[in-house]
Amino acid sequence: MIDWDNAFEISGHIPGAQDLPYQWAARAAAFRKIWSEKAEIHTDLSYGPAQRHRFDLFVPQRQNAGLLVFVHGGYWRRFDKSYWSHLAAGALDRGWHVAMPSYVLAPEARISDIRAAIATAIDVCAKKVLGPIAIAGHSAGGHLAARMMCAGGLAADVLPRLARVTSISGLHDLAPLCLTQLNEILRLSEEEAIAESPVTLSPLVNVPFTAWVGAQERPEFLRQTRAIEESWARHGADVRAVYDEGHNHFTVVDALEDPNSPLLTAILG
Repeated sequence: MIDWDNAFEISGHIPGAQDLPYQWAARAAAFRKIWSEKAEIHTDLSYGPAQRHRFDLFVPQRQNAGLLVFVHGGYWRRFDKSYWSHLAAGALDRGWHVAMPSYVLAPEARISDIRAAIATAIDVCAKKVLGPIAIAGHSAGGHLAARMMCAGGLAADVLPRLARVTSISGLHDLAPLCLTQLNEILRLSEEEAIAESPVTLSPLVNVPFTAWVGAQERPEFLRQTRAIEESWARHGADVRAVYDEGHNHFTVVDALEDPNSPLLTAILG
């Protein structure tokens, strides 16, 4: 019998993981200070009625290339936009605006509520920046990014501008989460797990999708990556999976700081 709690456990298998949130927050705050001194940041812009319905918009120093929306992870129950500002560095260097939304967390919000909130956030961000739109998300944010490729995702007027979607270490098959203690917080029913799992849904077939995962991640996250590649390939989608050698669940996303990294090239094209 599979121990699903252990399958989805991440931090306990990465030495020093308990210190990482403090390090992320410090790096993010330092980046915001540096960027605000040489360019523009618009912080805590509203996209909805809740206190956490806020996003930060980073403005590049060079001519606008488009909009990247980055959706943070944390199993839909932790963190906010303030932990990840430094991950905007690479895209900004390439001339992209970067939007980072927060969202109401579980258990206050269900996953379907969070998905709807992210769709609204992207719609609001799209009205502020011209050009193509790329969406990327990490972990639970990878799920939310992938979910934007499916029915009930993006607004109709945003879809024609969607250029690429990337799920980094994403969760694409939510059904096993119903069998975990985490579900006491997520409150996933079987029906909602199916309805919100990208692997069970039909994707857009004309938008390139990348499922990017650290090759040293837990087996369940590797399976989640294989599952969406196989499922969406059967639908005829432009989908590929990349297993990033030498990286785990937390180090894999650091490549967003490098404008020349293969990951950022996959995200922006």
